[in-house]
Amino acid sequence: MSKPQHHEIVVIGAGIAGATITNELLQLGKSVCLIDSATGPAAACSSHPYAIAHPHIGRGSPRLLRLTRVAFLLAEERWGATWNQHGVFQPTRSGKTFHREEMTQYLRSLGLDEQMALALDAKEAQKTCGISQSGVWLPRGASLDLSIAAQSLLSPHEHLQCLWGVGVESLQWLDGKWALLNKDKQSIVSSDKVIIAAAMGTKALMASVDIRLPLKPVRGQLSIFSVSKKSEWANRLPKVALSGDGYCLPAQEFEGSDYRWVVGSSFDEGEEDLRARQSSDDFNREQARRLLDYEQASCADLKGEGSFVGVRCVAGDRLPIIGRLVQRPGVFLATALGSRGILWSALAAKLICAQVLEDDLALDARFGLAADLVAALAPARFFAGTLAAPSALGALASNSKPIFPSGPKAK
Repeated sequence: MSKPQHHEIVVIGAGIAGATITNELLQLGKSVCLIDSATGPAAACSSHPYAIAHPHIGRGSPRLLRLTRVAFLLAEERWGATWNQHGVFQPTRSGKTFHREEMTQYLRSLGLDEQMALALDAKEAQKTCGISQSGVWLPRGASLDLSIAAQSLLSPHEHLQCLWGVGVESLQWLDGKWALLNKDKQSIVSSDKVIIAAAMGTKALMASVDIRLPLKPVRGQLSIFSVSKKSEWANRLPKVALSGDGYCLPAQEFEGSDYRWVVGSSFDEGEEDLRARQSSDDFNREQARRLLDYEQASCADLKGEGSFVGVRCVAGDRLPIIGRLVQRPGVFLATALGSRGILWSALAAKLICAQVLEDDLALDARFGLAADLVAALAPARFFAGTLAAPSALGALASNSKPIFPSGPKAK
């Protein structure tokens, strides 16, 4: 048997995260071997054609709010021509009084100026967004077809080798490098540095080196509805995207008379079933009424025309896991992106590439990634105790609550 090829850098996973990281490395002059069990890029959840992007301004930890602002700016710069900027409106939550000054001060505290976020009363929102509700207007909010984006990032390149239809089942530390093994325990390639961007597949790969990550699947279904122009819904359909309890894209006219409207998504924790469900479409019909504050409307007028089902990967604390795995030198993770793949993949590309190239100190200066934010993303937050070297692989179980690394405290 011939000796497996050796590469300095291998990326496992060709979804939006793996594709973005690979492209970033290529731009930095590095050679990359990309491996995926599918026959091409963006075969799983990253085949999502209706992903939405905007800074997070609602409930969540201060770290999450700060991180999504940085990630949004990186994503906006990253996606270029494939970035469909149509704006996103986030209505005031039901039962909550709108206070413009209070909301404006809150937005500015997040570092969001008027070009990024603007508090609107119901009349202003009707004029700007076609929605008669108060809330926050995010004019730079956008949507993205993840599949198109991933494919464009992986166009042929002299320093890129892609191994399609190749499944990596486990890792093994052997002779000072990482061996990537198939299901028969045969070595596919070896590498000095391995970047794992395999969503839920990351959990099994980490278990093969005695690292247990708190990852779980979340099934989501988007519904594609047709709405007749004669329907009572017709004059209420949004011309911008909405985000709140669920989200929707701008309604689009099609086939000369009806509207096409994408609404979602269901949130089914612990499930991986990719079959479309009528119950999920019904759930999204109810979400549509809530988004438009239109409880008296008939859900029967939202005719099902199709759906998209994807399985997201999330961590216990709902933050992504991005960065070097200090317990296993040479291994880097980009997983648990949840429903913010557009944002987190752009951030992961900058963070992981800086770490791979050992240029960590530039992260804060160039991208606003202060040390506490990097720590909030790090895999190390889930582990306590002595860190084992790869020559002494000990089992490292995840804690039920994240343990943040010593040093600057994450706020």
